Amino acid sequence: MTIKEMIEKRAKLIKDARALITAAQTEKRSMTDEENVQYDKMFKEADELRTNIEREQRQREVERELEELAGDGEERNAAAGGDRGEQRGRADLLMEAFRGFLTTGVPTGDGAEEFRNLAAGVNTEGGFLVVPETFVNLLIKAMDDEVIIRQLANVIPITNSASIGMPTLDSDMGDADWTVELGTGGEDDQMRMGKRIMRPHPMAKRIKVSQQLLRTAALSPETLVRQRMAYKFGVTQEKSYLLGNGDRKPLGLFVASPDGIPTSRDVSEDNTSTAVTAKGLISAKYSLKAGYWSKANWLFHRDVMKQIAKLTDSEGQFIWRESMRDGEPDRLLGRPSRMSEFAPNTLAASQYVGLLGDFSHYWIIDSLVMQIQRLTELYAETGQIGFIGRYEGDGQPVLPEAFARIKLAA
Repeated sequence: MTIKEMIEKRAKLIKDARALITAAQTEKRSMTDEENVQYDKMFKEADELRTNIEREQRQREVERELEELAGDGEERNAAAGGDRGEQRGRADLLMEAFRGFLTTGVPTGDGAEEFRNLAAGVNTEGGFLVVPETFVNLLIKAMDDEVIIRQLANVIPITNSASIGMPTLDSDMGDADWTVELGTGGEDDQMRMGKRIMRPHPMAKRIKVSQQLLRTAALSPETLVRQRMAYKFGVTQEKSYLLGNGDRKPLGLFVASPDGIPTSRDVSEDNTSTAVTAKGLISAKYSLKAGYWSKANWLFHRDVMKQIAKLTDSEGQFIWRESMRDGEPDRLLGRPSRMSEFAPNTLAASQYVGLLGDFSHYWIIDSLVMQIQRLTELYAETGQIGFIGRYEGDGQPVLPEAFARIKLAA
């Protein structure tokens, strides 16, 4: 099924699900048990189609990037002429050394000469390699595709493990004074500046790949390793960007903190203790200054989104609209609506259930000092090779007023 066909099928399912709600409202009754089962089945299938659409889009993007990289390499080789091993750039040699290391444990071919430029210690003491820049960049791009917050946030790469300071305006100056031509206005002593510190925190994951797969796979070994690490690292990051407590990990959007989003940005007005309401969502939207609306996105778990998709305004119009175009998100009250499996989904009193915000004010720092360790002997009995990947980074909201966090009533 093509992306276009999946979008059209999803649109029909959502339209049919909406028809069930409309029929019950027209007859001034609640939906029957059978209708509820039908609705849940349709919504589940529509959500699975959304996942498949996004997965296909990611796959096409990665394949396009790989084709471009391969094409660039061929063009460089054709332009250089002469002996291929002598003419290739250092980046190509680094990647060849890395590819040989993943496959056999030692670099091979022309890239063998570059092994000493990759080694961070000797092979007998653990076999650490500093990953070539090309590999690191592709890994970070893959994480962008897997993790919703990284697509929307302000991602700042740093070249080492140093901390980064962010100046904050803790209190603003008063308004200016009307005065005479040579007047300077009243002296102001209200303005106060502060600083928040973000430090890269380490994260690691170990995976296993069969030796036979490394020898015979149609895809290059580093691509296989990159895809698995992108998923594992991406899931861990997504959880922390949403729910992390800031202790040696990112500070999450759904964690009340004076260093991130305080409770003063919580909006529970018009919600019940068990459900989000249309009026509650309107209250949340208008608690956000209009200047943030142009870049604001809603974020919910799909269980909460399923409930929201049934809501109508005072005129009986649905406040949620499904996307009809490839690559565009659904919309809620005029703003894009996105889902994450790690957003809160407990529909109980005083619980967070979603937010609306300009996610460019969630900052993520990435340290590009990344290493891969190859474990040759540990899994020898099972015919596998282990790889340990290490990443360092941090994240936190930096401007509370750019977010409205939705909370159920007490």
